[in-house]
Amino acid sequence: MKFWFLAAALALSSVHAEDMNKKTAVIGGGCFWCTEAMYSEVPGVESVISGYAGGTVPNPTYEDVCTGQTGHAEVVQITYDPAKISYEKIIDLFWKAHDPTTLNRQGADTGTQYRSIILYQTPEEREIAEKSKAAAQKDFKDPIVTEIKPLEAFYPAEKHHQDFYKNNPNYGYSEVVIAPKLEKFRKAEDKLKSGE
Repeated sequence: MKFWFLAAALALSSVHAEDMNKKTAVIGGGCFWCTEAMYSEVPGVESVISGYAGGTVPNPTYEDVCTGQTGHAEVVQITYDPAKISYEKIIDLFWKAHDPTTLNRQGADTGTQYRSIILYQTPEEREIAEKSKAAAQKDFKDPIVTEIKPLEAFYPAEKHHQDFYKNNPNYGYSEVVIAPKLEKFRKAEDKLKSGE
């Protein structure tokens, strides 16, 4: 009996240690369906959860956020393995995932909930985000308007918003908006991998 207990405890501690090696990043670049679809394909990313952050109202619903009155942005929480991908790489890809020069807008999606935002959790993440933003500016004619602020709370979106593109590839928005953005993102990711 003692042996079984010891084996179970060791197994549990190794799972816990593995979980402790994971990190999260929270970013928003317009509709979370698009951002989730893009980052879900990135090697080293373990999971992507669509949600809300950056506002003042606790536990907002999609309908609440759409009013623009809660202050929240549509964001994704990316869980990643830092042994396989760095926070720097996640942020470098962020500039390729959307247009960070349009205030409160991505394509036809307009409102403060669609703003470009990076929510940092440590001073190091803030520094990385600020440096990456400065470096990315050379790739854009207009000024980058991305908000960089501390993460206070992340609220997962409703279940039907999770894995939206994967579960609804033939939905009109998926075909017209997400699929082309995803293709463009894949090409940008390939360029980053090859060092171009």
